[in-house]
Amino acid sequence: MHYKVRHITTVDYAGAVRLARFNLRLKPAPWPGQVLEDFRLSIDPVPWSMQEESGPFVVNRSRFVIAEPLTHLTIESTFGMEVSEPSLIAAMYAQADGESEGQGPSVEQVRDRALRHRDLGPMGPANYLYPSPMAPSSSAIAAWASRFFPAGQGVLSAARALMRAIHAEFTYDGSATTSETLPDEAFQARHGVCQDFAHVMIVAARAHGIPAAYVSGYLRTIPPPGQPRLVGADATHAWANLWCGDELGWIGFDPTNDSLVRSDHIFTAMGRDYADVAPVDGVFHGGAGQTMTVSVDVEPQDG
Repeated sequence: MHYKVRHITTVDYAGAVRLARFNLRLKPAPWPGQVLEDFRLSIDPVPWSMQEESGPFVVNRSRFVIAEPLTHLTIESTFGMEVSEPSLIAAMYAQADGESEGQGPSVEQVRDRALRHRDLGPMGPANYLYPSPMAPSSSAIAAWASRFFPAGQGVLSAARALMRAIHAEFTYDGSATTSETLPDEAFQARHGVCQDFAHVMIVAARAHGIPAAYVSGYLRTIPPPGQPRLVGADATHAWANLWCGDELGWIGFDPTNDSLVRSDHIFTAMGRDYADVAPVDGVFHGGAGQTMTVSVDVEPQDG
């Protein structure tokens, strides 16, 4: 599947600010099955300085400074992306629920391999085994999730059961949480958005020894029958990647939609939690408030 993605962020300040520093994580990092085409980044007003870097996780970051007084800022990124269907997905869907065949190594095997793994790079499971600032440990989430990780359970079966439970037991509510909400709060309320559902899944998996990472990206949305696509009405999306052993590697699970990550998902960045891969963050000097608006358009190019 081929896509064209346009992401526009505007920031309006109540009064002129003297200095603004931003981090952007909008350029998709390299990921298996994806081919990035013609990434472009436009910033108005033009930054005083700009620095491009990668890491420390699977992320590209642009850091820029605007030194002149400003009241309005526009950031626009556009790119094309070719996304291939993961070969494992078809095999997983072909397996009936409850069958052990095709479910990968057991949870115990994955735990042991993750602890012994020597890869400390951005893709190494060790980075995603332990609590992180926005995905701290939670005894409540760990206890709730224990039913999905019985002895001898295949890691893929466990992950899919966890994903389905979050989808079934939690209500999507865009007004229930903010980008700063921690997973335990969303878990207790059983309400939230994709960020919250991904965080809950990550905390649950880590509590039972499975490396879990937060993924920021985009999702193809399909309008109701007979309705046109609404340009700019899409949004960034989030899901969880679980490390399922060396043979299977990282597998994406989308608890918001009870779906394995397929060619409808566009990967941008992977980190320990939202703070590592937030599309836009920063600070400014001045006493004015700010209002941020985001418009995203994910347009399939294959008809």
